[in-house]
Amino acid sequence: MATPALHSDDESFAYETCVSGNRPPLSVRAGGDTSLDQLCERLRAQPDWVQNHLTEHGAILFEGFDVRDANDFEKLARAIDDDLKNEYLGTSPRDGLTDYVFSASELPSFYPIPQHCEMSFTAAPPRRVFFCCLQEPASGMGETPLVDFRAVYDELDINVRERFETGGIRIVRNYSGPSSKSRFNLFQLKPWTDMFLTTDHAVVDSKCREEGFEPTWSADDDLRLESTQPVSRAHPETGRRVWHNHLQVFHLSSAPGEYKRIFRLRPSLRHFAWWQVARALVAVQKLTKGPDDQPMHCTYADGREIPDADMEHLRDVIWSNMVVRAWRKGDVVAIDNHSVSHGRLPYNGPREIAVCWA
Repeated sequence: MATPALHSDDESFAYETCVSGNRPPLSVRAGGDTSLDQLCERLRAQPDWVQNHLTEHGAILFEGFDVRDANDFEKLARAIDDDLKNEYLGTSPRDGLTDYVFSASELPSFYPIPQHCEMSFTAAPPRRVFFCCLQEPASGMGETPLVDFRAVYDELDINVRERFETGGIRIVRNYSGPSSKSRFNLFQLKPWTDMFLTTDHAVVDSKCREEGFEPTWSADDDLRLESTQPVSRAHPETGRRVWHNHLQVFHLSSAPGEYKRIFRLRPSLRHFAWWQVARALVAVQKLTKGPDDQPMHCTYADGREIPDADMEHLRDVIWSNMVVRAWRKGDVVAIDNHSVSHGRLPYNGPREIAVCWA
């Protein structure tokens, strides 16, 4: 339950703040002063306030300020961190809204996006990730849940965690080429040309070496990427261990595992049907393709399959720490990408969430 709202005395920060238990985010509410310019001015003048609260709480939610479009969103993000980036090596298709602001995901609305820290599989993941609601979804759907991955690491069964820590993970992703014929596939990734924004194999190979990906080209101009990484990282500010990887996103069992829990959260015939469809599709994928030929999959670093029970335990711990909050138009959340993950619940109808990162 949320604690009573209070007025922060930290360096005279003038807005109402509210903490919900010990979970992210810290909420900063506009109250009577909704001016975006005033908020940005105060944030730029008090970088330590932002850094300290992002490190402590993992995320800060700005509510009720005059954020109307992608340009306003970028302005607020830059007041927190002016070093925005626009290179995206993730798997979700995205549309550009400004040079540095993108749609959060163009994946179909029925598909859940599991919890992850942005681009955790790259050599240097973003420090911070920002989301903004430009058009709120209907009530009870389309949220962007947050999870404190510090708590996830701490709460994993010690034997399960030890197996993950000892084994590490190996990620396999198979991207179609620019000339591949499009087919409906719940698991298919975007073409590699959309990820690397080039058709030049040499440029892609160079970027892969920089990021620690091992590329393999097929005769049909498809691309397979393999990479290995540990499952946790030390937080750069505190040194605390954090669950920090894309295992529960890229593992073949991800879709049915997520739909199973979504059905429990919001029982409906629609969610039950998608759960069963996902289970059937995964069964077919296992029968027709080997582990390295799946659109995306994770194993231990040495290629051994991860036990299903360990994957289910991991999801249970993640979901037990999940904070689900309804979007309101103009909401902006700043996330410490070293400690807090994000995802997306399915929805119907209009919804527009923007993203940028630094």
